[in-house]
Amino acid sequence: MKQNTQVAELLVSYSPHIVSAQKISNSRESYSLITNYWNLNTIEMQEEVKVILLNKANKVLGIFDLSKGGICSSIIDVKIVLSIALKTLASGIIIVHNHPSANLTPSKADIEITQKLKSACKIMEILLLDHLIITKEDYFSFADDGLL
Repeated sequence: MKQNTQVAELLVSYSPHIVSAQKISNSRESYSLITNYWNLNTIEMQEEVKVILLNKANKVLGIFDLSKGGICSSIIDVKIVLSIALKTLASGIIIVHNHPSANLTPSKADIEITQKLKSACKIMEILLLDHLIITKEDYFSFADDGLL
């Protein structure tokens, strides 16, 4: 007996566009870049997560708005992060999220998801270059603090 099943057809496309000719060499440059793409009027109200996608030369391929959450949390879905990185053929990524409380200390959940994402990226040969926690005035870098 033959069943009539329909399966979704997938379309894969790739259009490389560099958002910035700026090469990201350190956490200060990452912070400077991302604050241009962040609504600083709501940074102290709602937690958000963005992903900076970089090519092999650490030039920005794009910035992906991953999630918006509440006052004290937002979701970092590892599968979505990797799917975006793979679709853009990114060689490296930088995760950035804000703490509306303006407390730059990483939470236990921040540390755990960073390690989980680092492991997943390693399997896919994508470098997790940094995870920044940002506020209007300053930032915390997991890479600079030896947490990567």
